[in-house]
Amino acid sequence: MQTPLELQIQTLPDNPGVYQYYDKEGKILYVGKAKNLKKRVQSYFTKNHDNYKTSVLVKKIVTIKHIVVPTETDALLLENNLIKKLQPRYNVLLRDDKTYPWICIKNERFPRIFSTRKMIKDGSEYFGPYTSFKTVHTILDLIKELYPLRTCTYDLSKANIDSGKFKVCLEYHIGNCKGACEGYEMAENYQNQVEKIRQILKGNFKESLKDFKKLMTDLAMEMKFEEAQKIKEKIEVLENYQSRSTVLNPKITNLDVFSIISDETMAYVNFLQISHGAIVRSHTLELKKKLDETNEELLELAVVELRERFHLNAREIVVPFAIDLGENIKVTVPQLGDKKQILDLSERNAKYYRLDQLKQIQIVDPERHTNRIMAQMQKDLRLSVEPRHIECFDNSNIQGTNPVSACVVFKDGKPSKKDYRHFNIKTVEGPNDFASMEEVVYRRYKRMLDENQPLPQLIIIDGGKGQLSSALKSIDDLGLRGKIAIIGIAKRLEELFYPGDSVPLYLDKKSETLKVIQYLRNEAHRFGITHHRDKRSKSALTNSLESIPGIGEKTMIALMKHFKSVKRLQNADEKAISEVVGVSKAKKISDFYKNNK
Repeated sequence: MQTPLELQIQTLPDNPGVYQYYDKEGKILYVGKAKNLKKRVQSYFTKNHDNYKTSVLVKKIVTIKHIVVPTETDALLLENNLIKKLQPRYNVLLRDDKTYPWICIKNERFPRIFSTRKMIKDGSEYFGPYTSFKTVHTILDLIKELYPLRTCTYDLSKANIDSGKFKVCLEYHIGNCKGACEGYEMAENYQNQVEKIRQILKGNFKESLKDFKKLMTDLAMEMKFEEAQKIKEKIEVLENYQSRSTVLNPKITNLDVFSIISDETMAYVNFLQISHGAIVRSHTLELKKKLDETNEELLELAVVELRERFHLNAREIVVPFAIDLGENIKVTVPQLGDKKQILDLSERNAKYYRLDQLKQIQIVDPERHTNRIMAQMQKDLRLSVEPRHIECFDNSNIQGTNPVSACVVFKDGKPSKKDYRHFNIKTVEGPNDFASMEEVVYRRYKRMLDENQPLPQLIIIDGGKGQLSSALKSIDDLGLRGKIAIIGIAKRLEELFYPGDSVPLYLDKKSETLKVIQYLRNEAHRFGITHHRDKRSKSALTNSLESIPGIGEKTMIALMKHFKSVKRLQNADEKAISEVVGVSKAKKISDFYKNNK
């Protein structure tokens, strides 16, 4: 069943990437890049287009696919690759054979360094590609200023140089070259300079930066401030440029990349096809688990199916773990380097695809989404039942003043605000979080037992072992140990503590279970702080009013209800106060605050 277009747009990620539009027959219509995929795609459907071609395109769109990449530059390069590979009907500007520029270190005795749009497989090194020729020219100008290299095309073999075949040119006389053609520069010294340039192009230019700064300082010392400023600007451009692209790398030839992300019921296998160093295809396959299969088993099945479906014949595949595909296919499990970057990109796309599907389920079938979250929380937190009803406690006080506690309630993973409760601490004096926690937990569940209210499946205590132990005393006193699960969460490292277990549980920072717990904790903190501020403000108002002769309890209550805080009362004019308590008392209050200012 085709997912509605509105739902596809609604669940797109807010990341850089490339989007692809398809018609009802599955034919590619358009490929585009975006800094923010969701905003860019939405713009097609939320405004009237003056361009007739765009209007026709939008009417034909039925399916939207996307590939997430690390940066906007990668999105631009990937868009270029896919347009040339897929030749979409509505892409006109990039369907020619134009390619992005590279910087080449030529494979020769005294290597030349220059920009090119063509890659020749003769052992030369290529760096890039770059989306802007301005960046390329800036880098080459910097290299030229730092390291005098030859620009001629002579064959500088040792025999040719020794025979005196060549003569130095104008470049030598104006200081742009050291005359390697006549043997004035040693090959070893020249290669040392090339190595420094190679490091700059790779992005490792900390050592060369010293040369940059020295050149800039020397120019400044010579009072050549304009030239020094130009070097400074070039250094800034060089520091900001991205030396390599994830989506286009000449060191990687033809291979297929597969990654897998799975949960309790589904697995998602992303596939990236690399041809001549460029990503030319991306696809994510959904697999429904039937017999609790392992990721290894599922990935083997997916690789075979995808290779048959897309007629793939690459002799090497890159995967996150070893799988058996026979002797004719080389299986690579990278740990570092360019192939690991491509594998990480594939895994990222699998994760975003899964998130897209989960968002669609949440919108279309919220009950199914809730059931999945509850099942996941039960598994992650090692509970005997699903935590459909969760309560979280948090204490608030400032140096022991106006201590309060808050209890927030979540049902089916969502706030149930009508069940939130505030507690004023009654039996504890001074700043004692442990005793306060013991009091409020006891009061909360004593009342629930007396009124035969349904108890929660899980209690979360905002705090470490101390607060958890205090809450447990009340649970034991009420005979609820074993009937309600209880855990504590420590803020600093998001550690989860269980009763009687000294080793905390750490959940994945991106897990949905931890996000629900953090939401509970933050909501309890917000609810408690709000109540604490109100109480503190009313206390300050009462204390200040008690100092005014002739102001009694009823007057104070009326002013507290109306003005809420001391600051509002102090800033109010006499007329506004008189409307609440009358002219005579209003004059006393107004005079009191004026004199105390």
